[in-house]
Amino acid sequence: MTEPFASFIAAQRDGTVLTGRVVTEVPFGVFVEMAPEIHGLLPGAKIAEGTVVQVKILDVDVERQRISLVQA
Repeated sequence: MTEPFASFIAAQRDGTVLTGRVVTEVPFGVFVEMAPEIHGLLPGAKIAEGTVVQVKILDVDVERQRISLVQA
């Protein structure tokens, strides 16, 4: 696990609302940058790149370093 990812995940509490910026649109949703080098997937969302959104962490796959988000 990379240090930025581990530090970010360790600092989060359940239900914490985070502000992020949409950085990539993909057919199955958007990727949101919540901190430098930390991105999570907001599935099913159709939001333009550069848009600032409020998200909550729904699930973390530590082994694969993947974060699933839900819009807050």
